[in-house]
Amino acid sequence: MSKHGSSYWKNFHIAFVTLWQGLKITFGHILRSRKSVKAFDVSSPDYFKGQEGISTLQYPKQAMPVPDVARYRLHNEIDDCIVCDKCAKVCPVDCIEIEPIRAVETFGNTSDGTPKRIHAARFDIDMGKCCFCGLCTTVCPTECLTMTKTFDFSEYDIRDHLYSFGTMSPDEIEEKQKALEAHLANKVTQNPTTQADTKATKPSRPVFRPRVEPPKKKEE
Repeated sequence: MSKHGSSYWKNFHIAFVTLWQGLKITFGHILRSRKSVKAFDVSSPDYFKGQEGISTLQYPKQAMPVPDVARYRLHNEIDDCIVCDKCAKVCPVDCIEIEPIRAVETFGNTSDGTPKRIHAARFDIDMGKCCFCGLCTTVCPTECLTMTKTFDFSEYDIRDHLYSFGTMSPDEIEEKQKALEAHLANKVTQNPTTQADTKATKPSRPVFRPRVEPPKKKEE
C-alpha cells in the first residue's frame, strides 16, 4: 500500500472514532429523554438530574425549587424598618435611596420591640443597580431587609426595576415635616441661647518680650 493510501485510511479511522464518540453522547441523551423532567428538592442528591428529560419544566406553571438562603430580589418589610440608613451606607453601588423624617416622639414598635422614631418618606431599591452582595441584609438591625426567592423579575424597561417600599402619602409627608419644624421651633423658644462676649470671657494671652540687658559701662 502506498504512503498516500495509508494516510487516507488513518484519517478515515480518526474521523469514524470522533464521530462515534459524539453520537454516543447524542444517543445517550435520546434514551434518557423518554420521560418528562421531574422537580427535585434542592436538598435532594438527585437535584441536578432535573436536567435530564424530554424538555425543561413547563415554566411558569412548573419550576425547579430554589434554595431558601440565596441572593435574589430584595424586599423591605417597611413596618419593621427603623430607617437607620445602615443599608444605604453599606451598599457598594448606591442602589438604596432613603429620605428620613425624624418623628416628634416614638410612634410605634417593630416586631422585635425596637422603638420607631423616624418616618420613611422614601425607601427605594433599584434592582437594576444591585450587585446581589447581601451586605444590606447583614447590617440591618431589625432584619426587615431580606432577599426573597423571587429570581425571575426581568423587565422590558430597566426603570421598572425600581421598587418603592415607602407607604407615606404626600400629605402625610408634608404633615410630618411641619410637625418636626414646629417642634424644633418650640424647643428654640423654650431654651434661648445667649451669646457671650468672647473678648470678656477669653483671657488675654501674655505677650512674650525678650529680656534686654543694659549695656555694660566701659572701664576707664
